[in-house]
Amino acid sequence: MPPVDVAATVIANARLSRDYSVLSLAAPEVGRQTKPGQFVMVKPAGVTDPLLRRPFSVFEVLRNGHGDITGVSLLNKRAGRSTRNLYELEEGDVVSCLGPLGVPFTPVAAPMEGWMVAGGVGLAPFATLAESLAASRTPATLFYGARTAGELFHLEFFERLGITLVLSTEDGGHSLNRHCVKGRVTAPLEAALKALGPEGAMVYACGPEPMLEAVAKLAGKYQQPSQVSVERVMGCGLGGCYSCVVPVKHGDEHANLVRSCISGPVFDGAELVWE
Repeated sequence: MPPVDVAATVIANARLSRDYSVLSLAAPEVGRQTKPGQFVMVKPAGVTDPLLRRPFSVFEVLRNGHGDITGVSLLNKRAGRSTRNLYELEEGDVVSCLGPLGVPFTPVAAPMEGWMVAGGVGLAPFATLAESLAASRTPATLFYGARTAGELFHLEFFERLGITLVLSTEDGGHSLNRHCVKGRVTAPLEAALKALGPEGAMVYACGPEPMLEAVAKLAGKYQQPSQVSVERVMGCGLGGCYSCVVPVKHGDEHANLVRSCISGPVFDGAELVWE
């Protein structure tokens, strides 16, 4: 189905910290079509600086007490003008929201496991993927890394779904009595890959591009497939501006530049050409 463009009212804007928030939007038309890993292009209504919308992975598909889809939420980190505008929104404000857009993740099924690797706001596409894996009773693990324990969010959400958590922080701090490994998230991932049984695992990743490259190469080293969600600047989200190209090759073919907004943002990790 084609994406829809809606004027979505802000249901809530939960500030998780001085920089992070979860923005909930009344956009049932978008939520009903969203698949794990897809994104939306958003901008507060009436804002002209910056002029263009900004891409955000759909964090949650929101439902009411009867299970009816009521909208979507976005995990936002205040880092520039666009994200500051979103952080400052209040209930009742209006956001221009276009979506869902892009190629989603392909969920695997048991006995294969689903391993999600998130760096910082790279957590965003994994709430919907975790729900999908839990619904099919696929064993799933979230490898989640951040700078500090205070930047590890929504852990209870994943625990309620039965997702195993493997946490890592740069400072080695613990999060709400949960053990955190000090260092990069790729260290516990590699340890788990070494011990992986014959059932195998699909490795999903979202976060900074150096992390994506490391994860894809680790998955390949241990002969496991991977799907990575790239974070590129997108001017339009519809393939018209060519601002988000990434090099991709199939097998021994020469690399081709493709637009991540329409050919991605989810790619086979083995097919991306890392620059």
